[in-house]
Amino acid sequence: MTASTFAAPDPNFHIYLAFGQSNMEGQGDIGNEDKNVDERFQLLWSADAGSCNQGASKGKWIKAVPPLAHCQGAKLGPADYFGRTMVEKTDSKIKVGIIVVAVAGCSIDLFDKDGYANYARSQQSWMTQRINTYGGNPYGRLIEMAKKAQEDGVIKGIIFHQGETDAGNGQWPSKVKKVYDNIIKDLGLGNDIPFLAGEVLRSGVSSGANNNIAKLPQQSNNFYVVSSEGFNQALGDGQNVHFTSSEYRDFGKRYAEKMIEVLGTEKLKPVEGSASPASSSSAAAESSSSGKAPASSGSSSSGHHHSSHGSSSSGAALSSCSAADVSSAANPESSSAAGSDAVRSVSAKGVSIGKAVVSQNAIIVPVSLARASRVNVSVYSVLGKQVMSMDASFAAGENTVSLDAAKLPVGNYMISVQAGAARSTARIDIAR
Repeated sequence: MTASTFAAPDPNFHIYLAFGQSNMEGQGDIGNEDKNVDERFQLLWSADAGSCNQGASKGKWIKAVPPLAHCQGAKLGPADYFGRTMVEKTDSKIKVGIIVVAVAGCSIDLFDKDGYANYARSQQSWMTQRINTYGGNPYGRLIEMAKKAQEDGVIKGIIFHQGETDAGNGQWPSKVKKVYDNIIKDLGLGNDIPFLAGEVLRSGVSSGANNNIAKLPQQSNNFYVVSSEGFNQALGDGQNVHFTSSEYRDFGKRYAEKMIEVLGTEKLKPVEGSASPASSSSAAAESSSSGKAPASSGSSSSGHHHSSHGSSSSGAALSSCSAADVSSAANPESSSAAGSDAVRSVSAKGVSIGKAVVSQNAIIVPVSLARASRVNVSVYSVLGKQVMSMDASFAAGENTVSLDAAKLPVGNYMISVQAGAARSTARIDIAR
């Protein structure tokens, strides 16, 4: 197998998305204690300008020192101590990354990918300024940054604080579900990404929003509510809308504790033998020639499901199938140009990838396991970007993975099959 540069995402870099309005921006004063941040907690800066946060520029990972959202008045918020608590309560091999996109005063309509522009045009100049710090499209910026983050790590969950502006809108729960569904689709995530929504203050002008928030779990089994019980100090803003710094710290901890509860210990365990994003290129080049597997993420959803799901970049999908499903794709008359149906297999501790057959629309890959196991199958471009991923349970012996390659461009790819600590990799060449 020829060597190639390959930078796979680090499965031990757990990414979380955070979005909402002013309480997610953070309105609490930043104290000295808040400036001391563990290096394991990283922020992908999402705003256009970062003069208020040292070293910040759009699309760059930095230590997660507040403010995390932008420089237009954002301060300390729940995302700060959410990330710090996730670091504190997970294995030391785990890094935590967060992306925060939040606009004070905004309706959920600002995150509707189809209707945000009409909503944004009708807003006052102070809000427009904050919207413009995300290129005029906060939802689009969230997806842009999340896709970039997927090159480095694995998205594990979403935290959300919004609803004050929409307290009287009975359609708000379904609108939130629409935004969530779009995020999952646009990022090629699985069907089990947790979505945690925090309650608003239980007194004040927006307290009615909690009636809507309480209905969110009816929209999806992945929706959970984080309680604001006991938070009643407020910032003294005259309307009792924003939490104090102390309450933001505690609220962030509550978000983290709920995320840990929902994900469970298995999804938060470190993957042994993986490399960090900075070192994965050289490790992968070595793996191509030595038979060792590159550090790869599990499914970007960390899911426990059998159904296939879309790629974050190509829209293609993976699915497991039995040997009976191979016959049509294996027909020599349907296979692609000579040489494009070759996969150089690598065997590693009970996992091996056999010779694949490439047709116009499918790639059939034999996978052999020494024993029954739950496996992750991931496909990466030569630049190391994950373009497909799935989790499935396979039986001992011969199994078959079917890759929907209709939308994959011509080129070279790496396939990684992992069962527990064992991993096997191979190269796939597509030439139409």
